[in-house]
Amino acid sequence: MLKTNRERLKKNIELFSQFGATENSGVTRLSLSREDILARNKLKEMCEQLGMAVTTDDMGTMYATLQNSSNNLPIVMGSHLDSVIKGGRFDGVLGVLTALEAVQTIIDEDIELNHPLTIVNFTNEEGARFEPSLMASGVLSGKFEKEKMLASTDREGVTFEQALKQSGYEGEIANRLTDAHAYLELHIEQGPVLEHYKKEIGVVEGVLGMVCYDITLTGESNHAGTTPISMRKDSMFAAMQVISVLQNKLKQLPDDLVYTIGRINAYPNIHTVIPNNVIFSLESRHQDPTVIRQVEQIIFDLPKEIENCLLSYTKLWGRDTVHFAPEVVDAVAASTDELGYSSHQMFSGAGHDAQFIAGFIPSTMIFVPSAKGYSHREDEYTSYEECSKGADVLVNAVLKVAEKSISPVNSATVN
Repeated sequence: MLKTNRERLKKNIELFSQFGATENSGVTRLSLSREDILARNKLKEMCEQLGMAVTTDDMGTMYATLQNSSNNLPIVMGSHLDSVIKGGRFDGVLGVLTALEAVQTIIDEDIELNHPLTIVNFTNEEGARFEPSLMASGVLSGKFEKEKMLASTDREGVTFEQALKQSGYEGEIANRLTDAHAYLELHIEQGPVLEHYKKEIGVVEGVLGMVCYDITLTGESNHAGTTPISMRKDSMFAAMQVISVLQNKLKQLPDDLVYTIGRINAYPNIHTVIPNNVIFSLESRHQDPTVIRQVEQIIFDLPKEIENCLLSYTKLWGRDTVHFAPEVVDAVAASTDELGYSSHQMFSGAGHDAQFIAGFIPSTMIFVPSAKGYSHREDEYTSYEECSKGADVLVNAVLKVAEKSISPVNSATVN
């Protein structure tokens, strides 16, 4: 079993954490920002030093390929370099740097594979500057329309298309990732499960399905001091009751269901005025589509009138559970076992580029623990030892995948 170079990986993590470094050891590296371009430039330089050919596609996604085989189907590894505002220094970038470390290790060991190796850096995974998230992989998989993505604007009114052209990383549509032998994405867990169970590696079987609704309570505004409680149509009081009903009913579903009321807005949002309108979001995630349908049925069964206010709902989005390719998942599991690392079979609750890439390339993910489950914050942390163990699993899984015959994905929808 191969072991990666721990000191080299540590050095590279610390190097890339300087691009957009914040005062509390985090990073702000928004997609196609100056900081992101500096990180891209360094990645390009390091890959070319390893003899890799670096190209970009029409969405700015970077591909660095070690062409060590006549087989034209590469094994692809990677993730993203962009971050959220005041995010952590492991989210996304660790997947790129462990892929780089895997390639370096294979070169150092003079191993010849029967597939080229490609490192990918997907553009705008976070969606923190340009909405939506998973933008580039969404275009690759046919989930998003390119023209709509190009028109997405940041807070200063700059379009994604303008930022891409100015970045120097706008490439050709012919360079897009359209097929590969397999795709493997290493990522921090961004949750507390691995740490809780004291496991070193998460063997990821897929990405949870989810659904998100806006629920609206419509009442009537009036003076907060002169309108008796019994005569009000107070949409905030109505929303409180609905939220209580939802929590009580959702708690009766399987205990691995997660649900969140993450956004609530009241109008006119004045302390002396009874709210005439309250809108809150309800997002829920679970592996089993039957459970997701039960969540929706609970929403459908809500009373249409409560506290003299009208209730309505709108489905904002949903996604089906994504199941990763069993042969690639098995390669990760076997590598973990042979290395003697403890593991936990799991589904990802967060979205990742792999969920879209899995629609046309056999894919999986490898998770490493997140201290206290923290992510998307400056104190996000995964020890260098844990990062290195993830890199060990990645490089050995690549070797196994290279020798496997993997069933192609038949449901491709690629622009």
